[in-house]
Amino acid sequence: MRIFGIDPGSKNTGYGCIDTEDSRFRFVVCGAVTVSPRLPFSERLTGIYDGLTSLLAKYQPACVAIENVFYARNVSSALKLGHARGVAMLAAAKAGLTVTEYAPTEVKRAVVGYGRADKTQVREMVMLLLGLDTAPSPDDASDALAIAVCHANSASGPPETRGVSSGPRSWRQYRPRDRRP
Repeated sequence: MRIFGIDPGSKNTGYGCIDTEDSRFRFVVCGAVTVSPRLPFSERLTGIYDGLTSLLAKYQPACVAIENVFYARNVSSALKLGHARGVAMLAAAKAGLTVTEYAPTEVKRAVVGYGRADKTQVREMVMLLLGLDTAPSPDDASDALAIAVCHANSASGPPETRGVSSGPRSWRQYRPRDRRP
């Protein structure tokens, strides 16, 4: 199954595409859709949309995974990031793809095993999991690959793994079995 990960940004929107088969991952492509910060914001959004639309048409993924907005230094930054996410989600929806969102801590936990991992740890694990000799560049591309790996490892990930559970994912999900005969 081909998964396309997106790390949205108003200047650089990272993307990463992987193929999955069972528990193995294969790198397809990564990079960033970059728009000039000097352009009016509406033109930057158009550039992000056009770039992602072209990439989705070229690589034909089965689904898209995108990072949720979690924090911004100020309200204006959060709004701009939200607009970029909306444009990315629109590009995926127009391509007929399902979009799944993941919190940054969820991505880090799925890739590194620790929800507060730093960017270096995430990048190193992405390299290891995908068998890459060099680090994905820019950092937005590495993050997008991590989002795709997270989706591949999640319950909402590839159809061949949906419904297959190795038990509760956290103590909050634990339900004791009724042991009555």
